[in-house]
Amino acid sequence: MTTNIPLLINGQEEHTASTFSVISPYTNEQCWTSSSATPQDAIRAVEAADAAFPAWSQTKPTTRRDLLLKAADLLEQRLEQNAEYMRTEMGADVGASQGFVVPLAIRMLRDVAGRITSICGSVPVVEAEGQRAMVLKEAMGVILGIVPWNAPYVFGIRSAACALAAGNTTILKSSELTPRCYWAIGRAFEDAGLPAGCLNIIHCRPTDAADVVNAMIEHPAVRKINFTGSTAVGRKIARSCGQNLKPCLMELGGKNSSIVCQDADLDTAVQGVLAGAFLNSGQICMATDRILIHTSIAEPFTTALQKALATTSPDPTTLPPTLVNTASKARIQTLLTNALASGAHFISGSTPADVDATLPSGCGVRMAPAILGGVSEDMPVWQEEAFASVAACMTFDSEEEAIRLANGSGYGLSASVFTEDLRRGFALARRIQSGAVHINSMSIHDEPVLPHGGVKNSGWGRFNAEEGLNEFLSTKSVTWMD
Repeated sequence: MTTNIPLLINGQEEHTASTFSVISPYTNEQCWTSSSATPQDAIRAVEAADAAFPAWSQTKPTTRRDLLLKAADLLEQRLEQNAEYMRTEMGADVGASQGFVVPLAIRMLRDVAGRITSICGSVPVVEAEGQRAMVLKEAMGVILGIVPWNAPYVFGIRSAACALAAGNTTILKSSELTPRCYWAIGRAFEDAGLPAGCLNIIHCRPTDAADVVNAMIEHPAVRKINFTGSTAVGRKIARSCGQNLKPCLMELGGKNSSIVCQDADLDTAVQGVLAGAFLNSGQICMATDRILIHTSIAEPFTTALQKALATTSPDPTTLPPTLVNTASKARIQTLLTNALASGAHFISGSTPADVDATLPSGCGVRMAPAILGGVSEDMPVWQEEAFASVAACMTFDSEEEAIRLANGSGYGLSASVFTEDLRRGFALARRIQSGAVHINSMSIHDEPVLPHGGVKNSGWGRFNAEEGLNEFLSTKSVTWMD
């Protein structure tokens, strides 16, 4: 019997008459089905969250803290099974799922739980004699979180846990590609004792997504929206939020650069750019898309890059990494084909079509990593987010040119700089238009104590740490006369 992933509304799992297939990239076949919410189901979820809000917002901070910590313990106990759901649904390997994404989500949950008891306001001194004031931090109400497929536990936890920690109630609208991962998050909170209605999780068919999401954004009980996903979809959600005068937190796409200076340690730089480009099949918003190399070291760096790839290449009988679906693979094929036709060349790798000719049938959605040289600024592969194990190289002659190239996209999420001169690294980091810059490490870096978010087309607002918790609190000034 095929497993069907239920919705979670008001503490109850619901199986709907309408379902959709969840396709595993490992086999390119159905792994299970998911219940599909209607706009009416979404409104019921909002109403459940709204009804649960008064009681949850008044719970003591220590109560909320202990419940979140218990949910973290349950996620840790179920780590292997939850990682297996992620591998099945979106094709991640064991290292990315079991060694990175799920453990990071657990650490994030424990970190935000530990911050709950520190939520407090202030007592400023006001101008008028005989008057006093307090500034309070309060829960906002119902929060809608719209979350993607590529690191589901991280995105689900940081959206739901920050909202709950601040005393809000919430709804997660999951990705249709990874509904079981989000179900697993909901299950952990329910088993930890979270009151009914505080966390609701809905899934829906892609064709219904716009109606389902807009029904929730338009509902007066929803006070804020957070969205993690593509810039294209983010624009649509931000437009709807603006129309309804709802604040939104946006963590969108990236076109992230690694700058390799002339004094960089080649081994450190090579390992950093390869890890940044290929982790989780490049399906991370912070992944390294662009490798900027100082002209003076271009040849030795390229040689070192090729040597490292040759050394770490898997056994020829090992299948290449997966991509999430065939549409993603087809898009990458087009990007690479167009780049090659315009004068680019492979430093390493080949087109997906060429790789497919060597693969056995029925092996799922596979794509070998690729690094391009000879690219130009007008090529789509240089301008568009790849979201695959693909990176493009370009040389620069001066730091001014490196900064221009790094800032030349509309994105600004993450970047890295490789140099043995820390002063140079700091100077470059100050000039790069990005939410984060990492000196002598890869562009992918997300941990609980560091605010995470972007600038420009990569969004606004921050998850994680104190800044992330404050995103889910409202500020109220109260004055009185003595």
